[in-house]
Amino acid sequence: QVQLVESGGGLVQAGGSLRLSCAASKRAFSTYAMGWFRQVPGKEREFVATISWTGGYIYYADFVKGRFTISRDNTKYAVYLQMNSLKPEDTAVYYCAARINITLGSDREDEYDCWGQGTQVTVSS
Repeated sequence: QVQLVESGGGLVQAGGSLRLSCAASKRAFSTYAMGWFRQVPGKEREFVATISWTGGYIYYADFVKGRFTISRDNTKYAVYLQMNSLKPEDTAVYYCAARINITLGSDREDEYDCWGQGTQVTVSS
């Protein structure tokens, strides 16, 4: 069973930056496509960004393009989400997810095999 652990969330003012990290427990991490999603209480979880297992294919939700950057380091079994120019509407619990032994990521949460516990991001106005 793969375990994913997110970190890096917190409270930041609008316009600020945060870098989220997601550490995987398995050395097979390099064969996982990874994604970031977020969820606000009372709303459905929504796609943020995804990256292929080589990092060669990246896809973002429209509302984060130009502000967020997803990356990965397969030597550290980790994926990152650099979030710049944060807005109050970015406030949510952010989750990383893995598609095991799948090359490409997806913007569909039902196509991911395992999830982290989430990390809270709060952006004050």
